[in-house]
Amino acid sequence: MKYHRSTFVVPVLIFVVLAVTACTGSKSVEPAATAQKKTERRAAEAAFAATTTATRKAAVFAAQTSASRKTAPKIKYNAGESPEYAKQCGWPVGCTAPLPGSLLPSKRIVAYYGNPLSKKMGALGEFPKDDMLKRLKGEAARWQAADPGTPVQPALHLIAVVAQGAPGKDGKYRMIMPDKIINQVYGWTKEAGAVMFIDIQTGHDDIRSVLPRFEWILKNPDVHLGIDPEFNLIKSGKKPGTKIGTYDAADINYVSGYLQSLVKKYNLPPKVFTVHRFTRNGVTNAKNIVLRPEVQMVMHMDGWGAPWLKRDSYKAYVVAEPVQYTGFKLFYHNDTKKGDPLLTPGEVLKLNPKPLYIQYQ
Repeated sequence: MKYHRSTFVVPVLIFVVLAVTACTGSKSVEPAATAQKKTERRAAEAAFAATTTATRKAAVFAAQTSASRKTAPKIKYNAGESPEYAKQCGWPVGCTAPLPGSLLPSKRIVAYYGNPLSKKMGALGEFPKDDMLKRLKGEAARWQAADPGTPVQPALHLIAVVAQGAPGKDGKYRMIMPDKIINQVYGWTKEAGAVMFIDIQTGHDDIRSVLPRFEWILKNPDVHLGIDPEFNLIKSGKKPGTKIGTYDAADINYVSGYLQSLVKKYNLPPKVFTVHRFTRNGVTNAKNIVLRPEVQMVMHMDGWGAPWLKRDSYKAYVVAEPVQYTGFKLFYHNDTKKGDPLLTPGEVLKLNPKPLYIQYQ
C-alpha cells in the first residue's frame, strides 16, 4: 500500500509544482525584464562612471605633468659644466679602446708639479720631500673620496727643462736639469707609488731637438710627458715671461709620434701626454691633432685666477676644442692670492667633461 500511495502522490505533486511554476512565470515576466534593464543600465552607468573617472584622472595627471614641466626650474650650470654644451662641441671624443696598461680613462691622475731646485715653481719643490709626499697623499685621498668610482694615481710632474729669462751659453733661454736631479725625483716617485712626468719648457729651443735627450728616462713604463706652449717662444723670439708662446698641431703630432715610437720600441704601456693650455693661441690648429692608440692626449687647462675665470678658460680652450682627455690645474697661491677659495675636488668634478688629470702647483 505504501508503494502505491507514493506512486499516486508523485503525479499530483508534479502537477502542483508545474502549476505553481506556470503561475509564477506568468506573473514575473514584466518585473524580470525590468530588472534586466535596470541591471544593464547600472552596468552601463558603472562603465561610464569608470570611463569618466579614468578620463578625469588622466586629465588631472596630464595637467599636473604639464604644470610640473612648466614650473620645474632649469638646472643652472657654471661655465664649463653644461653636458649639452660639451655634447655640441663633440664630447665624448670617439677613439679606439684603450690599450692594455693604459692609465686613462680608468684612473684619475693627481700630480704635484714643480722642480726640487725652486720653492716658487710648484708644490714639488716648495716643501721638503717627506712633507711634500705626505701632502700629495692627502690630495689623492680627497679626490678618491670625491669620486670613489675612479681610482686615483698619484704623480710627480717634474719641470726637467726650465725656461730662462737669460739666453745662457747656447742662447736657447732654457736650462736642462742634470740627470742626477731627474733620477732623484724618479726615486721619490717610486717611494710614493706614483708615476712621473717629464715637463719641457723649450724657450728658444726646438722640441724636436730637446725631446730625444730624454729617451733614457721616458723608456721606463711609469714615466710620461708634458710640454708647455707658454714657454715655446722660438718663433716670436721673445724672452720667456714677456710673451705667451704657442705650439701648433704639427709640433704636438711630432711629440706624440715620438712617444708612439718609444712605446713600440720598448714594448711599453701607452704614454700619457699632457699639453698645457690657457689661451686661444696657445695651441693652433687643434683640430689637426692626431690621436694614436699608444699615446693618451690630455689638454690641460693651467690658467690661474678666480674660480669663474678658470671655468671660463676650461670652457673656451679645452671643452670647445675636443682632443681626447682633459686636465685641470689648481694653484695653491695664485688662485687664492686675491681672496678667492681654491676649487674643491667636488667643484672641479662638476666640469663636463670631467678632468682626468689634476695638477697642483
